[in-house]
Amino acid sequence: MGAVEIPAGLRELLQGYTVEVLRRRPTNLVEFAVQHFTKILEGQKKDQKAKKRSAKPARKGVTFEGKSNKEEEEEEEEEDTVKSTTSKYNRRVSVCAEAYNPDEDEDDDTEPRVVHPKTDVQRRRLQDACKDILLFKTLEPEQFSEVLDGMFEVLVKPQEHIIDQGDDGDNFYVIEKGVYDIFVEKDGANVCVGKYDNKGSFGELALMYNTPRAATIVATQEGALWGLDRATFHRLIVKNNAKKRRIYEAFIECVPLLKSLELSERMRIVDVLGARAFKDGERLITQGDEADCFYIVESGEVKIMIKSKTKAGQQDNTEVEVARCSRGQYFGELALVTNKPRAASVYAVGETKCLVIDIQAFERLLGPCMDIMKRNISQYEDQLVALFGSSVDLKH
Repeated sequence: MGAVEIPAGLRELLQGYTVEVLRRRPTNLVEFAVQHFTKILEGQKKDQKAKKRSAKPARKGVTFEGKSNKEEEEEEEEEDTVKSTTSKYNRRVSVCAEAYNPDEDEDDDTEPRVVHPKTDVQRRRLQDACKDILLFKTLEPEQFSEVLDGMFEVLVKPQEHIIDQGDDGDNFYVIEKGVYDIFVEKDGANVCVGKYDNKGSFGELALMYNTPRAATIVATQEGALWGLDRATFHRLIVKNNAKKRRIYEAFIECVPLLKSLELSERMRIVDVLGARAFKDGERLITQGDEADCFYIVESGEVKIMIKSKTKAGQQDNTEVEVARCSRGQYFGELALVTNKPRAASVYAVGETKCLVIDIQAFERLLGPCMDIMKRNISQYEDQLVALFGSSVDLKH
């Protein structure tokens, strides 16, 4: 049989439904599907009516609910009046959880470019906060500059809620400073499941998939964030990620480690991937360094080297090759799984390109693969025993 062409928008439509099922866990999937897709259909009909009433370009991927025609017109007038005034968080009204399809408006440049003026000092601080954000790694320099232009500063106070679980997504946030606790409601109680400590970003998932916030983020001290509004995030980040999906989708499905994940889970991994190219002999990881990311080889090869030990058990500077990784294989997970410094150094063999996942995305998205990675640790230990003739415990 020949290849079956997937209708445009089908993947995003089913992905949006899957995310809602995982979030709400309905008892009747068929009934929930009827409600979910009926809601989307009603939103599309409202969009069509709005386009007929107005010559203005319609916003794509979102619909406003519960408004009469008159109320919608009044809201538009009010929006035009206050557009030049930026509120602290640029909050939005309720948004229907409809799957956003970036391909629908790939050539639509009618959205106005948002620019928030900054001093030279502010822009330097912002650039420093954004330099390690993987979502920005695949942007062209002009796109990244536009992202920086569109970001606005948010000063927060202790115990201030930045986002609340269940709310609609309005902004994406990059942390400049401060500690932020992550709370998820479980069995009617808010449980702290983690924290951001003076670095990182959050809020992208609700914007990428047009779903409610999955967690509550609370500042534990005074801090500073940089926000990016939903429209700019869609126009620059989501559309760029759609292109990245088309490039990496087939590759990710061939990575053995990720075969145990659902399609929607693999696609979320694609969304947070960064790509890095290395020259022959270039060092990717240094033994003893703190771990900050996980690697998958896209092309080329890397060799894993460990410093050998003398007969007295002292470590010297001679490195011994213990393994190689080629296309589709991964490395760098050991330190992330064990919460220990890097156990080996890694070097590129020839021109090499790797896909990179930062530690926060690793912990959030690769949980289902953790057992597989832990089992592989024992294989590493067996290799070292064969090389050094003694037991080596990589977990300690």
